[in-house]
Amino acid sequence: MKKVLGIIGAVTMAALAVTGCSKPAAAQKVQIRWFVGLGAGSDEPTFAPQKAVVDKFNASQNKIELVLEIVDNSQAYNTLATQISGGNAPDIVGPVGIRGRDSFKGAWLDLGPLVEKTKYDLSAFDSSMVDFYRDPSEGLIGLPFAIYPSFLYVNKELFEEAGIPLPPAEYGKPYIDENGKELPWDMDTLKAIAMKLSVDANGNDATSKKFDATQMVQWGFGQQWGDARSWGTLFGPGTFVAAGNKAQIPENWLAAWKWIQDGMWKSNFIPNGPYGSSDLLGGGDWFASGKIAMDHSHLWYAGFAKLNFDWDIYPMPSYKGKVTAKMHADTFEITKDTKHPDEAFTVLSYLLGEASADLNSIYGGMPARKSLQGDFLGKFFSTKFPGVKINQKMVTDSIAYADNPNHESWMPSFQETTTRYSDFWNKLTQEPAMDMNAEVAKLKSDLDQIFAAASK
Repeated sequence: MKKVLGIIGAVTMAALAVTGCSKPAAAQKVQIRWFVGLGAGSDEPTFAPQKAVVDKFNASQNKIELVLEIVDNSQAYNTLATQISGGNAPDIVGPVGIRGRDSFKGAWLDLGPLVEKTKYDLSAFDSSMVDFYRDPSEGLIGLPFAIYPSFLYVNKELFEEAGIPLPPAEYGKPYIDENGKELPWDMDTLKAIAMKLSVDANGNDATSKKFDATQMVQWGFGQQWGDARSWGTLFGPGTFVAAGNKAQIPENWLAAWKWIQDGMWKSNFIPNGPYGSSDLLGGGDWFASGKIAMDHSHLWYAGFAKLNFDWDIYPMPSYKGKVTAKMHADTFEITKDTKHPDEAFTVLSYLLGEASADLNSIYGGMPARKSLQGDFLGKFFSTKFPGVKINQKMVTDSIAYADNPNHESWMPSFQETTTRYSDFWNKLTQEPAMDMNAEVAKLKSDLDQIFAAASK
């Protein structure tokens, strides 16, 4: 806590020193509080760089005093909830992801009128990412800042070993099989080649009658660290929340879950629960184990992955003609309770504009601002994987296929709902004989009860 208070005090005093004002003069400025802690920015190495961003803003003008409040992530949710309920909400909160944002549903200001009033240039971002922050009932409750598109990480060595052609190198192109035949790059095609890339200890692949699923050593497809919602989004966006806060099971998610259940327990091209947590698959870090031919994950994975084989990134396949590449993203929010919306938007514009490159460097996220993406990705991949040629265009191309509604978005009684659907998902991954239809019916019934209780 001393460190937090020290940063806050240092930021405030630095602003006074740079502008050359006395304390009474500074009090005449409009004070805008920036709350950090729900996402990145609450670890000590980021303190000084964030302070520098604040100092630079405060030195650039004499109407607003930006004050930084850093709260440890373990305490940030409770602290912010207390501030909001006590009528002491900060003006700006961030960076924050979708899950953190929606933990405070209803707390955020609709930025649409301010965007229109200031003629803020939304063309600096992909239109899909602007739409990503539009809520049907709350308006434009965020603007793009840091994004983490998803795509297929592909182990090229396993494809070469099996004599199987690689996936298409760009969206909209067909898959060309070993006989030169064009196939749509969809979930059916992915399954067909994934089975050929799933191998047992005797070298038999999952299409062979000799294949032994109890002795698997390699899998064709996976999606590490995903839950029922993120796995369901392979077949398109969805939400458990229907109109009136009623529960629903999206048809495309049910189709995806049946496809995944088949892949884990019958067709044997996806790691099931026991295999997925085993040392063979890196205790959960599947792709780095070298035992997964195609793994769906986000850009952030490349930030820490240790990959000692030939690999590259490829497009997500389609389902019923539609491609979805689920998105993780961070933004800054203006609270609905701010007493100074115009000044808060001025600060927000600064954070997303002039300070964007510095903040993306501090937090490690890919800039949502299109003009900054090329330089960021070039440095990112060359630093993390020197000498490895990566199709970085795949990252930016995947932005257009972001899931909306997002798989991390709001649900009534968020934690209880998460626990319930996680129990369902654990059962699917652990029990080969699970009755899907019966369990899904029970899941919906339980979610109905949870949602109804949360609405009282």
